[in-house]
Amino acid sequence: MGEHHLPAGETGACPRSMSTGMPALSVAPMMDITDRHFRSFLRTISRHTLLYTEMVTEQAVRFGDPERLLGFHPAEQPLVLQLGGSDPAGLAEAVRIGFQAGYREVNLNVGCPSDRVQSGRFGACLMLDPELVAELVGAMRSAAPVRVTVKHRIGVDHADSFAELLAFVDTVAAAGVTRFTVHARKAWLKGLSPRENREIPPLRHDLVVQLATQRPELAFELNGGVQDLNEAAQLLGQGGIRAVMIGRAVAAAPWLLHDADSRFFGAADPAADGRSAVRAWLPYVEDRLSEGVPFRVLIRPLLGMFRGERGGRLWRRQLSEAALDPASGACTIEAALALVSGTDAPAVNQPPMTAAAAGS
Repeated sequence: MGEHHLPAGETGACPRSMSTGMPALSVAPMMDITDRHFRSFLRTISRHTLLYTEMVTEQAVRFGDPERLLGFHPAEQPLVLQLGGSDPAGLAEAVRIGFQAGYREVNLNVGCPSDRVQSGRFGACLMLDPELVAELVGAMRSAAPVRVTVKHRIGVDHADSFAELLAFVDTVAAAGVTRFTVHARKAWLKGLSPRENREIPPLRHDLVVQLATQRPELAFELNGGVQDLNEAAQLLGQGGIRAVMIGRAVAAAPWLLHDADSRFFGAADPAADGRSAVRAWLPYVEDRLSEGVPFRVLIRPLLGMFRGERGGRLWRRQLSEAALDPASGACTIEAALALVSGTDAPAVNQPPMTAAAAGS
C-alpha cells in the first residue's frame, strides 16, 4: 500500500532499548504535520528514529479511504499507527485493517484534550476511566499480532495526583500494555485550547521519572517540551526512562535530527548536510507531483529547514511564493537551495550516546 519512491537506504528494524523493543528516540504524532510527506522527508535525515502517523479515529479507518489514511512506504519504518476511539469493537477492527496495511505497532491516543476528541469520548478524557482503557487495549491486542502502546498525560483536570497516575498505568498494564509514552503535562478538558494544553500546564518530567523508577518492568517514553537532541540525551536513562519523544521542535526545524542515528542508534547519519537531505527527497517530490499532489502540500516539510542560516528566510519566502504556481516543481526547490549559503551542521559534533545512557 502506498509504495512510493524514497531515497535508497536502510529500512525496517533499528537498534532498540533493552527488551521492550522501544527505540530510544521518536517524533511525536502531530495532526496536520506527521503525514506521509513529512515522514518521508524525515527519513532523509534519520532512518532509525521512530515515527508516528497523525492520529486517525477508528471510525475513519473503518469507513474511510485506507490508502489516503494508512498508506506509507516501507522506508518510513519504523512507523506506528496512532488510533483514537473509545469503542472496543471499532478499535479492534481498525487494528485488523492497520495490520493488513502493514502496521506492526499501534498506539492508542489517551492524551489529546481537544473538544472534538472529547465529544467522541476519547483522547485525554479516557484517563478518567482506566478500566475502559484497559478494555480497549485488550480488544486491540486480541485483534491482530501487533504491539499496542498507549500515549497519555500525567493527569486530567483535578485527577492529577501521582497515585491516580500510577493507578491508571497499573490498570492498563494489567491488560498487557508494557510501553507507555507519557506527555509530562496534565490536561485541562475545559478552558484551554489544545495549543494552550501543550504550553500552559507545567512540565513535570519528574513524575515520568518517578513512574519509570517505581515500575521498572514497564518501558516509559518521556514526551513534552523536549527541544533538541542534547536535552533528549540528558533525559534518557534518568530513573529508567527508556526513550524520549520530540514533537514541535522537529516540526519547526527538522534538521535538528541530523545526527540522531549516530548518537542514539549507532548507525551512519544519512545526510551530510541539509542540502543533501533536500536533494535526496527531490525524486519523491517529482513522483508525487506526477500523481497530482499539490506543490504547496509537498513543501510543508521543507519550510523549517535552514533556520538560523544565511539565506534561510529567502529559502522559505521563495518556496512560499511558488506554492500556488502550477509550474513549480523539484527545480523550484533546487533553485531555492542556491539561496542558502550558511552551514547547517553544528561546529562541534556531539559524542555518540553510550549504551548505558541509551538504556540498551
